[in-house]
Amino acid sequence: MPRKISSRKPGRRKARQTLGRARAGKAAQLKVPPKRAAADQRAAEGLLPQWTTAEVEEAFRRFSAANPVPKGELQHINPFTLLVAVVLSAQATDAGVNKATPALFAVANTPAKMLALGEARLQEFIKTIGLFRTKAKNLVALSKKLVEEHGGEVPRGREALEGLPGVGRKTANVVLNVAFGEATIAVDTHIFRVANRTGLAPGKTPLEVEVKLEEVVPPKYKLHAHHWLILHGRYICVARRPFCEKCLITDLCKWPGKTAQA
Repeated sequence: MPRKISSRKPGRRKARQTLGRARAGKAAQLKVPPKRAAADQRAAEGLLPQWTTAEVEEAFRRFSAANPVPKGELQHINPFTLLVAVVLSAQATDAGVNKATPALFAVANTPAKMLALGEARLQEFIKTIGLFRTKAKNLVALSKKLVEEHGGEVPRGREALEGLPGVGRKTANVVLNVAFGEATIAVDTHIFRVANRTGLAPGKTPLEVEVKLEEVVPPKYKLHAHHWLILHGRYICVARRPFCEKCLITDLCKWPGKTAQA
């Protein structure tokens, strides 16, 4: 018999207590490493309890209260430089990309200027970033396509974005969300981990997680959901040892590798 999904909202008093403990670093206690590993395995297999609609609403209400207008950490000055930064960030850290791009954007902040810069000179600007040769080739190629087919502008459509060299669904989602204000959710490593570990939106692939998040995230929170989840995964729900003691949603999270304070 299907489990009945409760619509009852988590008590606000309990929420305030959890937030207070999180600020004090006492929201939860981690279990020993073998039990955490077993918990991660259960999460990976999609065996965690389902969140109620009220719990999802409460989680994003807390994210919103703590950080009403979250911002991405990739530095950019226009839609094109955002696109460049996101392409460069594949298999690299935002911090590493941000060290390289100020000098690059000073000389090439439009597709025409990037095309004029050329692949060899571009490599010199981004050589500290992983896979820089492949990325330089793609950036010059996508700049050429933007100039020849899109009037030198970054297109606002997913199909056109994904038709650019080096641009996949995740990159397109970031550009659509950050540059053009669309309520898309780009699933990167951090969001994939948070969605599965917490049980919020389990899935075997980034696309499965994205589809599930689209289903469960309340419409009024979708615009910023990507940033809240990525920041949560980057700084709290980290891969090796999550900081559950500082987590704003530890009492809602279904991961059995911790014990939330009652």
